[in-house]
Amino acid sequence: MAERKTALVVSAHSADFVWRAGGAIALHAARGYEVTVVCLSYGERGESAKLWKQGGMTLERVKAARRAEAEAAAAALGVSDIRFFDVGDYPLDLGAETRERMVDVIREVQPRWMMSHSKWDPYNTDHMRTTDFVLECRMIAQAWGHKPGQKVLGAPQLYLFEPHQTEQMGWKPNVFLDISSVWDRKWAAIQCMQGQEHLWNFYRNVAENRANHYRRNSGGQAGGKPATHAEGFEAVFPRCVEELE
Repeated sequence: MAERKTALVVSAHSADFVWRAGGAIALHAARGYEVTVVCLSYGERGESAKLWKQGGMTLERVKAARRAEAEAAAAALGVSDIRFFDVGDYPLDLGAETRERMVDVIREVQPRWMMSHSKWDPYNTDHMRTTDFVLECRMIAQAWGHKPGQKVLGAPQLYLFEPHQTEQMGWKPNVFLDISSVWDRKWAAIQCMQGQEHLWNFYRNVAENRANHYRRNSGGQAGGKPATHAEGFEAVFPRCVEELE
C-alpha cells in the first residue's frame, strides 16, 4: 500500500490560509495529498470589519459567516478536512488546552510538511504567536514521553507563508512554488472571502510578482521556467538532500 501523503496548514484566522497558501494547498491536493487546514479562530473580532459595519451584527453571526466562507474556500482548493478551533482572536487563546488539541492533530495527521505564519508580525501579533505555538506543538509531538503509545512525529519541514506587509516582517523567502496550474482554484477561493474583499486584488498581485521571482530564480532570460503565478515560503529547518541543484 502506498504511503499516505499528508500536509498540515495552521491558520491564525479563517482567511489566512487562502491568501497565503491557497496555491500550495490546491497544488498538493491535486497531486494526491490529504491537506488538513486548522483555523485557530474565525478572525471574528479583528478581521471582519465589513461584517461589523452592518446593522444588528452579532459575534455569532460574524463567526457563522466567516466559517461558511472558509469552508467554501477549502472546497474550492480541494480540501476536505478543515477544522475550526474557535479560540477567539485579538488575541488568540493559545493556552494548555489548545496546545494539547493541536499536538493531537499533528500526531493524527503525521504531516510530510507543515505551514504557518511569519516569525515576526508587529501589525498582527496573532500571526507570530501562531508560529511560536506551532513550533512548540511540533516539538511536543516529537517527544516520546508525551502520551506514550501514540505515534511520534518525525521531522516535517515548517514553511512560513508570506505576511501582508512583507518588508516589515523579517520574512525572507527561500522557496518559490509555481501555482500557475491551480491559480484558477486559488482565485475562486479568494473570492469566497466576502468579508475581506479589499484584499482580493492585493493577493492576486502578490502571486503575479512571486511568479516573476520564480522565473528569475529558475534561470531568467537564459531559460527560466515559465510561471504566471507563484507563492513564496521561508523554510525553517535545513533541507536534507542527496544532490544539489
